[in-house]
Amino acid sequence: MLVCTVLQLSLKCSGLSSAFPKHRSVLQILPTARTCVFTKFRTMDSNTESRDSSSITTDEPMQDTSLQLPSSSTESSQTSSTDPGLLPGETVVREGKAAILFPNANEVFYNPVQEFNRDLTCAVITEFARDQLAQRGVRILVPGEKDRVVVQLSEEKNGAGDQEAPEQPEQEHPKEEEAAEKEYITATVGERCEQGLRVLEGLAASGLRSVRFALEVPGLKSITANDYSAKAAALIARNAQHNNVTHILQASQRDASMVMYEARGRKERYDVIDLDPYGSPSPFLDAAVQAVSEGGLLCITCTDMAVMAGNSGETCYSKYGSVSIKSKYCHEMALRIILHSLDQRAAVYQRYIEPLLSVSVDFYIRVFVRVKTGQVIVKNSASKQALLYNCVGCGAFHLQRMGKRINQGKHMKYSAATGPPVGPNCEHCGQRHQLGGPAWAEPLHDITFVQKVLGAVSGNPTRFRTSKRIEGMLSMVTEELQDVPLYYALDHLSSTLHSSTPPMMQFRSALLHAGYRVSFSHACKNAVKTDAPAGVLWDIMRCWERSNPVKRERLSETSPAHHILSKETTLEACFEIREDANPQSRKRHLTRFQENPQANWGPKARAKAGGGISSELEDKRKQFQGKRKKPITHSSQLKSFPCKKFRKGTCTLGDKCCYSHQQEKEAEEKLD
Repeated sequence: MLVCTVLQLSLKCSGLSSAFPKHRSVLQILPTARTCVFTKFRTMDSNTESRDSSSITTDEPMQDTSLQLPSSSTESSQTSSTDPGLLPGETVVREGKAAILFPNANEVFYNPVQEFNRDLTCAVITEFARDQLAQRGVRILVPGEKDRVVVQLSEEKNGAGDQEAPEQPEQEHPKEEEAAEKEYITATVGERCEQGLRVLEGLAASGLRSVRFALEVPGLKSITANDYSAKAAALIARNAQHNNVTHILQASQRDASMVMYEARGRKERYDVIDLDPYGSPSPFLDAAVQAVSEGGLLCITCTDMAVMAGNSGETCYSKYGSVSIKSKYCHEMALRIILHSLDQRAAVYQRYIEPLLSVSVDFYIRVFVRVKTGQVIVKNSASKQALLYNCVGCGAFHLQRMGKRINQGKHMKYSAATGPPVGPNCEHCGQRHQLGGPAWAEPLHDITFVQKVLGAVSGNPTRFRTSKRIEGMLSMVTEELQDVPLYYALDHLSSTLHSSTPPMMQFRSALLHAGYRVSFSHACKNAVKTDAPAGVLWDIMRCWERSNPVKRERLSETSPAHHILSKETTLEACFEIREDANPQSRKRHLTRFQENPQANWGPKARAKAGGGISSELEDKRKQFQGKRKKPITHSSQLKSFPCKKFRKGTCTLGDKCCYSHQQEKEAEEKLD
């Protein structure tokens, strides 16, 4: 322990501790030695030493808490002689335990805001590896995490377990525990595990995600980081060498679909496939559901939220086989659309999916599903999908299952579904319905698995920089009603009636008093996910409107508000606040919906072969940046906007036009 402290102080004095990933081979001696002593002796002193040494391994990466790119001159001075040198214009991006060489030009895609995505993926794969490798006789060790088996053993030896069960012989437990200890093979981070998982990152870009897997996820046999770009593949190879993970990580320059199609054989399949494309993952889904092993994990990211959230329903159907609807629940609908697409494509090959975790975050959605094979269970696929009827007036929705199944003891009877569940017009406001879907109608998460990930992250908060947000997000996921698809937005309900918005706790309490269940949703801050029908919600809103009246004389007779308020209330709502209306995540003030992480934090520009960002995109960003916060106060400011009529050739005002023609004239001169 004294040697560990002296070495740590010497590294900090020499300025090498901040470059922890580059000097990982030096610092690896300490956790390796600590693991040997910890496993062999299992004494209280070794437990103390493990905590001290684990603080050395986990505290160092946390020193760099900024996502800003450091200057190349500073990083080159910290590079060791064995590491590849920085090329002109390159900087080092630090995230987690990885240090990635990254060009300043936009030749390879990178978005620092998606650090939450990568942290969550590392946490999910770690727990998936823990479950999978336990069946193969492998136990994983995560830096900073208390070893659950050894801690329980030490407590039992101290007499805690013996007092609860005094009838059992005391000498039988140590023998059984030692036998179980010998059967397991220990896997640590950064080391190749022959019985471990095979991972494929199909669209790796700079390789940051794959490098983090190699440095932070234990129990991996190999990682294939693939990208079609030659510059990206070369950068992946350099980053693997820079982080000393070439024994686990291999760079590949091929088409991602072909890599997965060639791995369809049972012995060639990957245990984990991660797809994080720029835009839609639909071109890769067919290959992915075939290339993942039995019970393997698929990690899919979708950033084409404009398509999946209802702006282009026809495009959504062509990509995912489902029509999206523009509504308040569009983000959860997007999750159910991608799950429907995955299940539909897997069913072609007699496979089916089991969602482990599905989240809507910032400007993208992320799903983690397990893929299994079973001809009998695939028959349930039709009954897992549903069409959606959405009222355009009040937002009430109804689900219609695509199929019907009845359990008849040892057999399952399948039949066609009956419907529709609604009439030509909405029973509440008289407006028409939109038809969307089909979409996944089963639960979005495996709560048991989510609780394992949540327990691991909350028990080891220094492992990720976004641990607080992960804890808040997963806590909300565990509180959601799993058997209730979609949700209503409280502000939309009040907006439909043109009334004031009731406090969330009072509205939730009214639903609970009426005998219904209610929860929040991680996808929307004002979400009301409940098993109560839409008529009950409008009864509660009519009761609220009586104490907060609306000027009905201003309402049109054809408006949804007039139709809803003109009906009699069949339920008297009680707005007295109940204790169970406030969930634990809200009581504990967890980070559930964080503020914008930084300026211009949304989707980044697509990477270009020559680097840089197009001048048109840069000009457009500058032109419209902050247009709501800085409104135009003088007509002279309009000169920066091109005239739409001039573009069509219909503007006759010339120089008298208050909009600028200069931009269009310059464009015409360039064309000439």
